[in-house]
Amino acid sequence: MDEAMRPYKGLRVLDAGQGIAGPYCGMLLAACGADVVKLEPAEGDWSRGLGSAKDGVSVMTVCFNRGKRSVVLDLKSEDGRAAAARLAARADVLIEAFRPGVAARIGLGPENAKEDAVCLSISGFGQSGPYRERPCTDSVAQAFSGFVALNAGPDGTPHKAGPFIADMATGIFAFAAVQTALAARAQDRVKRRRLIDMSLMAATSALLTHQIAEWGYQGRPAAPPNAPAGAYLCADGAWVMITLVREAEWLAICDALEIPEAKADPRFATFPLRWENREALYAIIRAAFAKRPSAEWIARLQGARLLADRVNTPLDWLANEHVVACGAAARVAQPQLGEVPLPMLPGLGHWHAPAPALGQHTEEVLAELGG
Repeated sequence: MDEAMRPYKGLRVLDAGQGIAGPYCGMLLAACGADVVKLEPAEGDWSRGLGSAKDGVSVMTVCFNRGKRSVVLDLKSEDGRAAAARLAARADVLIEAFRPGVAARIGLGPENAKEDAVCLSISGFGQSGPYRERPCTDSVAQAFSGFVALNAGPDGTPHKAGPFIADMATGIFAFAAVQTALAARAQDRVKRRRLIDMSLMAATSALLTHQIAEWGYQGRPAAPPNAPAGAYLCADGAWVMITLVREAEWLAICDALEIPEAKADPRFATFPLRWENREALYAIIRAAFAKRPSAEWIARLQGARLLADRVNTPLDWLANEHVVACGAAARVAQPQLGEVPLPMLPGLGHWHAPAPALGQHTEEVLAELGG
């Protein structure tokens, strides 16, 4: 990773989050040079036990906690809370993801932070409002935001997305907000704390900006703007995704798929009409794709400069010639697990720092505090 993209050297971050959202924000700050101390309970961040794991480190730990120093404190004890408060008092950025009000009770509230600290609170529904105490996860945030309702399967059943999009989006938006706050802090003439209220609800709904705006503007469910975009099964059992953004592309798709009857059918003349008559249209397109293998369809569609590609699995992506040629994935050597393949950090590049073992740096960090 280019050292010129690591401007936060010397910046101290206390990351008291667990799971994905807060830790991902903390990891991105660490990738940019910050000294990030990950505060964990004796049993560790709960993500240490999810998925592939060995000796207290999981693949998820590597994904979201690289480059940090792990400190274990018992926040139920007076000594543990006192040490946490001392860590908070020296942090430039304080990240916490407890239920609203809890951080203040255990020495990790804004009042414990430096007078010019950036204090990030991550929760499911925010620090205020009637739902502030509600528990929330990635799945709940996807459902609450409307994402699940827009992701119906062929049987009409709404589904959550497989990736942790709510958690990941929250971490990314939090990273952006913290950087904005740090830039503002650099311009201050008088020191002041900055409080950031980041919720999974807000971050996930931001991913649906257009859908929320369109549905709200119309006051009713809005049709997708580009029917018949979607994934279609080919003769070899693989799927091909197509989409279109201009009416002319619909005519070109008809030519590539060899469905002149659809091209001439007045039921399919415009985006709104194609959506209105989608069941008849989908039947025609499904039948066309079933006639040839995916490679032939991709060659035809891409040869016509249309928006189409194979539906890959993560393994397909890792093995793809373009991914390999561009070096879009790298392997991080993690002592407990061996090599873990990871995509590059967008715009930043590859970062090969491993994740810490649970409590690996407790003595070191406490010694720095003089304790």
